[in-house]
Amino acid sequence: MIRTFLCTAPSANNFAIPDSRIWIDNLQRGLQELGVQVILPSFDTHRHMEACLGNINGVDPQEARALYSSLLLDDVKIAHSNQGLDLYIGYLWSIHILPEAIRQIGKLGIPTVLFFCNAAHQFHHVEEIAPFFDYCMVPEEQALKKYRSVGANPLHIQMAADPDFYRPVVGTQQYDVSFVGQKYLNRGDYIAYLAWHDIDVQVWGPGWWQLRTYVDNLPLHRKFRRRFGNIKRKAQREFGINPTSYPLPYDSFGPILTDQEMVAVHSLSRIALNFSEVVDEITGQVKRHIRLRDFEIPMSGGLMFTGYQSELRTYYEIGKEIVCYDDEQELLDKCIYYLVHEDEAKKIRLAGHQRARRDHTWANRFRQLFLHIGLLPPKSIGSTESKGPQH
Repeated sequence: MIRTFLCTAPSANNFAIPDSRIWIDNLQRGLQELGVQVILPSFDTHRHMEACLGNINGVDPQEARALYSSLLLDDVKIAHSNQGLDLYIGYLWSIHILPEAIRQIGKLGIPTVLFFCNAAHQFHHVEEIAPFFDYCMVPEEQALKKYRSVGANPLHIQMAADPDFYRPVVGTQQYDVSFVGQKYLNRGDYIAYLAWHDIDVQVWGPGWWQLRTYVDNLPLHRKFRRRFGNIKRKAQREFGINPTSYPLPYDSFGPILTDQEMVAVHSLSRIALNFSEVVDEITGQVKRHIRLRDFEIPMSGGLMFTGYQSELRTYYEIGKEIVCYDDEQELLDKCIYYLVHEDEAKKIRLAGHQRARRDHTWANRFRQLFLHIGLLPPKSIGSTESKGPQH
């Protein structure tokens, strides 16, 4: 049996949702499905990661980084001395761990893997530590050259979703169009545009609910001014005048959902949205890349609408398994079409779900990793996953 030390906070990169177990459940279950024995840290990784980010009063981030590194190294040494470790996988940022700790794990004879899923626009978060890992598991094709530029060893292995957790929910569809995720970049523009054109879109997540609460708690005169502005825009619409900016549908904003509630929304929506735009935090360039939702939504049985990105063709048949759009108008047109043509929508929904369950599980992704690094002979773990391009 392969013994793997897996180090990640439950939600890893979304500390706004402390109760989420998205990442630990996805990664741990994927490994266990392959028969891998998973060893987890003995300490509270979420709390210590928060300290490293400077989010705990009275704790110096540099001291927190040194402590996190020490605790992690001690855990790895104990696990290795007891039964031996075959692999170390960490979802970490440079701010969390000292390069020397990674080097010390490697000196024990344990192969090390860094997993990070936002390198397309946040590579600076792992730039310092990436070269110290034996391998870097990189979902974004466009980020591979960034890793190579600092002397790291990237393996292009895409994200996925756990089929036991992301399961279709039995019930009637409750929402026409939905989005679950934080308020970020141009997502509000898309939501406002759809709502202006009579699409019933419901939104949940960090930022949206706070904005709704802010508007609801405004003094009466300021609230009136804001509401009057919306009335004026609605009047413009009646006369066919497009405003320079579209009003946000505050009443459609909901709070942060639990993991289970998120799956239910994806499953019980006629259309589940994914916004793929991100902004490079160094260059300011806006780009699209594949997100976790690209696999969560179809695995949950949802009909996914996502921004077109060429790499998606490696993982889905566009128009038959998922729906893509390039801009606000195309998104609107396709929402209108598929909300009316329910039979066509159902075919795409089912095909996307079948494709996700067949190909896009974490077990399949880790199978790719193990075969690439030679940890298991190919004949010991079969797969039906279609092979993507080799990089």
